[in-house]
Amino acid sequence: MDAQPKALDPGLVERFAAIVGARHALREPGDIAPHIEEPRGLFGGQTGLVLKPGSTEEVSQILKLATQTGTSVVPQGGNTGLVGGQMPDGTGGEVVLSLSRLNRIRELDLSANTVTAEAGVVLQTLQEEADRNDRLFPLSLASQGSCQIGGNLSSNAGGIGALAYGTSRDLCLGVEVVLPTGEVLDDLRKLKKDNTGYDLKNLFVGAEGTLGVITAAVLKLHPKSKGRELAWAAVSSPVDALALFNAANEKAGTALTAFELMGRTPLEFVLKHMPGTQAPFGESHPWHVLVEISSGRSAEDARTLMEDILGGGLEQGLVLDAVIAQSEAQVAELRRLREAMSESQKPEGASIKHDISVPVSAIPEFIAKAGEAVQKVVPGSRVVCFGHMGDGNLHYNISQPAGAERGPFLAQYRPMNEAVHAVVRELGGSFSAEHGIGRMKREELLATQSEIATDLMRRIKNSFDPANIMNPGKVI
Repeated sequence: MDAQPKALDPGLVERFAAIVGARHALREPGDIAPHIEEPRGLFGGQTGLVLKPGSTEEVSQILKLATQTGTSVVPQGGNTGLVGGQMPDGTGGEVVLSLSRLNRIRELDLSANTVTAEAGVVLQTLQEEADRNDRLFPLSLASQGSCQIGGNLSSNAGGIGALAYGTSRDLCLGVEVVLPTGEVLDDLRKLKKDNTGYDLKNLFVGAEGTLGVITAAVLKLHPKSKGRELAWAAVSSPVDALALFNAANEKAGTALTAFELMGRTPLEFVLKHMPGTQAPFGESHPWHVLVEISSGRSAEDARTLMEDILGGGLEQGLVLDAVIAQSEAQVAELRRLREAMSESQKPEGASIKHDISVPVSAIPEFIAKAGEAVQKVVPGSRVVCFGHMGDGNLHYNISQPAGAERGPFLAQYRPMNEAVHAVVRELGGSFSAEHGIGRMKREELLATQSEIATDLMRRIKNSFDPANIMNPGKVI
């Protein structure tokens, strides 16, 4: 279903530019550059035009013209995606549609605990607006200072808060979507119960812009916690980490709002390459967990729960050492150790990354089996394992052996993926837990899912976008 775009006709460029105004139609290489460079540097693309509409109506006119002329459109939010879903191809014939100017918070309904936000609202901006109104928007990502709500929904972003609050899909009640024809689906409803036919919004959430463009959404807010505690604990193995998680879950229930697992190697990379970071303990430990408790009752309740969890872990020999943050500054320091783990890999050379999920109970088995498989592919590879243990999602990344050459290591990209993902499939997991499919994982999706699943996805795509102008070459 890949489109065969041609270089953009100058006359057509002018027609598109007239919709948004000349200053919002980027044509100069320097202005376009930030929109064709992505975080990993793996998916370069070209375009002769970046459009920055300022309203849903302008998006509608753009897509209508695109369908009429057979012009491919690549929707783009904060350009923080890691699988190339927001990147144009190399032909220069695709138009990049940046939603950054659609950045209004249209409504905050404190009685309904909802916020209606446009696609270009930056996640951190939404978090701060909720906080000012004594509410919590729990989606939390390392890129929250630049990623945008439309992109979060289009990729069904997860993050640290997914354990207690779910992914972006779980936080979305309604959407406004512009279809490839230019028609607008206004489904901005605040209803928590609605069984009137197909749940149309969930066709667009996670579709990576292949069916239409999300221009706004109604999102759930939660009461702001009255007490929050964050702790960092050292454990000897993933088996002990799982036992600690189960104990924490039993004691805290829904008050357990984060449980992150991290190996020794990613922490060492952070301490080595991220200025200003400090080790949480004086001695090195093989595994670590970051635990967050959020109480709706009081600060004392949160502290009591955390102390009970860690105290029990120490008594049972599950916890080797632990520290509870004593200030917001310490909270930020501990969070940074976790959030910098992806970035800190870069100075260590090439890496092969995996965004996998398995049942929580299978995490220790996955780590053991995948570790053996990795060493068979490239002996000496360094496993950089960290992620959201509480919801079964691990970022299982492999850095090149120390002192090795980048090229030969990356030449093993496919065998490494196959080895790791074979373990994932054996354990009933997913090879794409929260980053999406984009360009990176499309072939593997088609190769591993059932024929009927692929056929149904193609039928949906053809029904919504028969001209195949919406982000062609992505997902399906």
